[in-house]
Amino acid sequence: MAEQKRDYYEVLGVQKGAAEAEIKKAYRKLAKENHPDLHPDDKAAEARFKEINEAYEVLSDSGKRSRYDQFGFAGVDPNYGGGGFGGGFDGGFDFGDLGDIFGSFFGGGFGGGTRTRSGPQRGESLRTRLTITFEEAAFGCEKDVSLDRVEECGECHGSGAAPGTSPETCSNCGGTGQVQQRRQTPMGVFATTSACPRCGGRGKIISSPCKSCGGTGQVRQRKTLKVTIPAGIDNGQIVSLRGQGNAGKSGGPAGDLQIVITVQPHPLFTREGNNVYCDAPITFTQAALGGELEIPTIDGKVKYDIPEGTQTGATFRLRGKGIPNVSGRGRGDQFVTVNIETPRNLNREQKEALRKFSESLKEKNYEEKKGFFNKKTKK
Repeated sequence: MAEQKRDYYEVLGVQKGAAEAEIKKAYRKLAKENHPDLHPDDKAAEARFKEINEAYEVLSDSGKRSRYDQFGFAGVDPNYGGGGFGGGFDGGFDFGDLGDIFGSFFGGGFGGGTRTRSGPQRGESLRTRLTITFEEAAFGCEKDVSLDRVEECGECHGSGAAPGTSPETCSNCGGTGQVQQRRQTPMGVFATTSACPRCGGRGKIISSPCKSCGGTGQVRQRKTLKVTIPAGIDNGQIVSLRGQGNAGKSGGPAGDLQIVITVQPHPLFTREGNNVYCDAPITFTQAALGGELEIPTIDGKVKYDIPEGTQTGATFRLRGKGIPNVSGRGRGDQFVTVNIETPRNLNREQKEALRKFSESLKEKNYEEKKGFFNKKTKK
């Protein structure tokens, strides 16, 4: 039974006539929400992420989208329903397009996934991790990131040929990197396409390979990049540097570099969204009489007046003292929870003074205690 798929427009949450910009915007939002880095070990999120990418791959390509709108999944997936023909029925396919469907009947001789591409190819994207402090995440910073990546050979400038020489066009395939054969089968005559055996699918012959890169046109080098980390970034978020991944092939663009951010824990502060939380110890006297406290924040120490009769566990808000929004608009708040510290190691005079003070207090001075003992318990 064929796998049941959701409509690609439904996957991205857009209408069938949606503009390219709307499709791209919807894709970016959904891909960010369901990225595997934000949902480790979540198979459902991983499946949604693959589904979103599959839908965008089709709807972002005008040719594939047109075939999908006309023929549905059969227009873009040769395996869908066990009988689709890849290029659809718009006259845009030849017998070579049947390779993905019938290749297994003839030992894979119909090309498909093993075909070597001779045209420009985009380089692989890379991923690395960067650890920063709590304050660096809050206010942004510049960091150096070192990594090994594939770059164009400086000796041959990517040609693969030794200096003073040039690659020659393969005479066997005419520079296409592919050769075609016709084969008589019980179903008729089919054209089969495969990588050229002489040039290995590259379309070029290098008689004198470059010594620096061995004829590949690329070398692996250690590179250090200066990266700007935006203020307000959170643990697990990603900074992408376009074009800073591995170099492309045959003139193709370089891949991207994705930097996964790890934020070190802070000894005083914790973070939830753009808000900062901390605990502050206060004395019994400060809690009873109120007064001015000195509170640490990510901006430095600030003064805050607490009211008299403050109870342990009370929380106060410092507006605008939280984390800046990564979009650059506004900041979160800081929430301070106070805890009353009971004095230790009292001497005789202090204990006696405390007893006299306690004896001077009335029941009305202890509202919570009075309410606790006045509650009736059920037998």
